[in-house]
Amino acid sequence: MGKMTTSIKTKEAIIDAAIVLFNTKGYDGSSVRDIASRARVNSANISYYFHGKQGLLEECFTRFFETYLLCLENAVDELGKSPTDFCLKNAIKNILYFQSDHHLLSRFVWREMSIDSQIVREITSSYLMKEKYLLKKVIEQGIEEELFLKLPANILIIQLKSMLSMPYLNAQYLREVWQLFPQEKYFVERYYEAIESWIDQTLVKNIEISPPNYFMQVNSL
Repeated sequence: MGKMTTSIKTKEAIIDAAIVLFNTKGYDGSSVRDIASRARVNSANISYYFHGKQGLLEECFTRFFETYLLCLENAVDELGKSPTDFCLKNAIKNILYFQSDHHLLSRFVWREMSIDSQIVREITSSYLMKEKYLLKKVIEQGIEEELFLKLPANILIIQLKSMLSMPYLNAQYLREVWQLFPQEKYFVERYYEAIESWIDQTLVKNIEISPPNYFMQVNSL
């Protein structure tokens, strides 16, 4: 048990170090030696556990998207048991809190996804195609129930994805211009309210919309 615990701690230390360095120095600018030094482990551990830096990169993507997609899978599993708009909103809320709790990982993954590379093409053909399927299933279920307006699912998914990734693709802009921080609970709560309002106004039929109260208060304004 002690050996297994040490192994897990070593792997986690390596992953944590890699995420920090990938964010600050970029993937190409981070060496195995840099990662090992920050994690306070021998470089050989990175080869042993992850088969090198490429394996670490793949581990980052896997960790992010498996949890991200689990939020959507749970929403699909709840279809028919709970209102479809609730299923969608709950999935969005869980994704936002997951991303906030792992903001450095989220920032790195979404930034890398904006670059055309072999691993991104592989991710697109697997994880992102599954994401498309799950989101489309929820939206089409809402349309079939006549709860959602008949709008193009592809456009809605693109808009929704943009809102989910924006705080991490533009983290410096949020921090420097608006003094907002995606890792803070206050930001997540207000940002979720904004997306919830977007869902109600864009998707849901016959809903009475309250005046928006989700605008963020910024000291500089």
